[in-house]
Formats: sequence, structure tokens, C-alpha cells
Amino acid sequence: MAHDAGTDTPAATGGEGVRRRDFINIAAVSAAGVGGIAVVYPLVSQMSASADVLAESSTEVDLSQVEPGQAIKAIFRKQPLFVRNLTPAEIAEANKVDVASLRDPQTLAERTKEGHENWLITMGVCTHLGCVPLGAGEGEVKGEFGGYFCPCHGSHYDTAARIRKGPAPKNLVVPEYEFTSDTVVKIG
Repeated sequence: MAHDAGTDTPAATGGEGVRRRDFINIAAVSAAGVGGIAVVYPLVSQMSASADVLAESSTEVDLSQVEPGQAIKAIFRKQPLFVRNLTPAEIAEANKVDVASLRDPQTLAERTKEGHENWLITMGVCTHLGCVPLGAGEGEVKGEFGGYFCPCHGSHYDTAARIRKGPAPKNLVVPEYEFTSDTVVKIG
């Protein structure tokens, strides 16, 4: 039985072919990866926020014209925002409330920023069914506790915008905010 040793060596049977096969394999996987990215990228990028949404992601409010005891309305993310400059009497009224007696227990200090305790900034949306409470505008009804009153179902909020009476389950929401100066606050 004659055996040709020259044709069974790895170099002769597949050494060159294995390298070519590896190259084709790598090229195919790379092409599939590039193709996958080309398909996935537009799908993922369409989920990012559009320019008009990013423009509304934060807003600045000038506080210089808001007198003690006065509240103003602004718009943040297409929803009403209440900014109230609390008087020392309103601060005292809020601080004397037994927090344990509240449905949604929070102190005034937890709802304001240190050094700016007189500025109460909340979303102007009742936590019951999303109506806009009264009390931020001149001459509006402020409810039994001197804060806000929701006319839809009768929720009463105190001077710290905490729910005190009515069907609302939570206090008015305090959005993320920071003071950029003594008279300007950036919300969002």
C-alpha cells in the first residue's frame, strides 16, 4: 500500500484553507455587525427626545417681582407651576403642624431648599385627578388652610402645599429645582 506522504500533511490539505475560512468568517461576522448597527441605530435614535422636548426640559423663573405672601403661576413641561413667597406667618403656620397627623407627612423644610425656606415651588396639579388648584392667582380661593384649593373635588392644601382635607392622596409635587442666584430659580 503506497501512501503519498506529501498529500496528507496539514499544510497541503487545509493549512491554507483554514486561514482563508477564518478570514471569510471574520468578514461575514463584521459585515453582519455593521448591518445590525445600521438597522438598530435609527430605531434607537428615534426614541431620544426631540428638540422641542429638550427645550422644555428646564425653565427659569425670575423671583425678583414676587412679594412675600404672593404666588405666581408659570409653565413647566406644559403643566402649571406654582411659585410662592411665603411670609414669616405662613412659615410659622406650616411649621406648627404635627407632621404625623398628615396624610402625606412632610415638613416645610423637606419641601423647600435650605437658605430659601420662604420659596415654595410646586407643580400646580392636584394629586387626585389632575385638576389645577386655586390659590396662586390674586383673589383666588385658598381653601381652609390658606394654601391651595382644588375646586374639582374639594381638596384643601396648606401653606406648604400639603394635603390636609379632601380626596387628594399626596401633597402637591415639588419638582427638581436649584437657585442660580438669589432671584432666579431653574426648574428641571
